[in-house]
Amino acid sequence: MKKHFYFILLLISSAGFAQTSDITFINPSSVITPKGYSQAVTVDMGKSTMLILSGQVAFDKDGHLVGKDDITAQIQQIFTNIKNIVEAAGGNMNDVVKLNYYMTDVSQVQVLRTIRGKFVNTAHPPASTLVQVSKLFRDDILVEIEATAVIPKK
Repeated sequence: MKKHFYFILLLISSAGFAQTSDITFINPSSVITPKGYSQAVTVDMGKSTMLILSGQVAFDKDGHLVGKDDITAQIQQIFTNIKNIVEAAGGNMNDVVKLNYYMTDVSQVQVLRTIRGKFVNTAHPPASTLVQVSKLFRDDILVEIEATAVIPKK
């Protein structure tokens, strides 16, 4: 019985699960350094690197809210933050493959699309999800955006 246990353990440990050395937690200096979590995680996938970003809000690198009560300014800052993180990981905005939007007012979706169009390839836009929420973690935060990128290795 002991032999079977070790064999199963060996199979599980070599079954392709990401190991710590394949994962890097990053906090680029171009965005705020958060408390209690990382801004992004890179996952080595062999020929490419997957970059998974935490939800971005309209904080500048010093932690100040940009655009109180101004959804346009908040979305602009959020996409700037996403761009800064993607570039710090060695990619560009064309590498973004998925965006998740959390908005307190989805009637402002055209504002979101207009600003997004300045940052992503609109001919081949990333997959996306839009969710209206009643509130985010602070009353003055109007939008939060998560992003995932797949960055080809050079």
